[in-house]
Amino acid sequence: MVQLPIRPRRLRSTAAMRRLVTDVHLRPGDLVLPVFVREGIGEPQPIRTLPGVVQHTRESLVATAEEAVAAGLGGIMLFGVPERLDATGSGADDPDGILNVALKDVRDAVGDDLVVMADLCLDEFTDHGHCGVLDSRGRVDNDATLERYASMALAQSAAGAHVLGPSGMMDGQIGVLRETLDGAGFDDVALFAYAVKYASGFYGPFREAVNSQLKGDRRTYQQDPAANVSEALREVRLDLDEGADMVMVKPGLPYLDVLRAVADVADVPVASYQVSGEYAMVEFAAQAGAVDRERVALESLLALRRGGASIVLSYWALEAARDWLG
Repeated sequence: MVQLPIRPRRLRSTAAMRRLVTDVHLRPGDLVLPVFVREGIGEPQPIRTLPGVVQHTRESLVATAEEAVAAGLGGIMLFGVPERLDATGSGADDPDGILNVALKDVRDAVGDDLVVMADLCLDEFTDHGHCGVLDSRGRVDNDATLERYASMALAQSAAGAHVLGPSGMMDGQIGVLRETLDGAGFDDVALFAYAVKYASGFYGPFREAVNSQLKGDRRTYQQDPAANVSEALREVRLDLDEGADMVMVKPGLPYLDVLRAVADVADVPVASYQVSGEYAMVEFAAQAGAVDRERVALESLLALRRGGASIVLSYWALEAARDWLG
């Protein structure tokens, strides 16, 4: 009997055939747009190391949120850039602070048509740039920081956030926040745990975006990029036990193995944040003529979905939803 040739190419023969048999889909509703809102500016300010991304005014932020609704995005994640910084990040829980007023602006504009998310961390608000308050020896004080996070959670929830994203990697942060929110009547506010966040070199452009004052590094509280995957899974289990509604792996592409491992064990939605350095590499490579920008950007987003993320945070989110995904 003649052995017939095997022809997998039959299922790649046309664009319609490829669409029919694909098992990885990327929809606008899978995407969340990170945005920066800066205090004291009269017009949006371009970010040198993030081509196409700006620090928004309150007005331009609202316009972008409305565009996100029209494009069918899943959500928008707000980061604040205040004018004044101090040791405890007092602007973070000030009801009149830039992040909290911007949250109210956006929620008033979009209501429940878009999931409004707030970054819950002190690094944008502290004059030392760390994600928590420092003790007398200059170390991040975990439990004192949790008190500040609890206060931030109440302010952000009162401002209208649907989801809080505690990104500081403090031990016990999800449990403290859940107890605080439930005790104050904000039991419908969800917690988006940055369960696996690495002390990565890929955050470089973000530092400029938020005017970070960081000296040193965050290796004592963010995870070691060289550490074993079991540490990541332990962090996920702890956050789930404490009441996390969603979990995140950050950065994205350098940690696809970790993302897959987390997706295999988590029983809540799993997200990945395609961070500033990942985005910037493609943008600058495209400017140099080295890659096809749209094609490579979409490949990178699909890689995160294929790796196990049901939610992807990306600076391309709005453009992808509006122009690329059709």
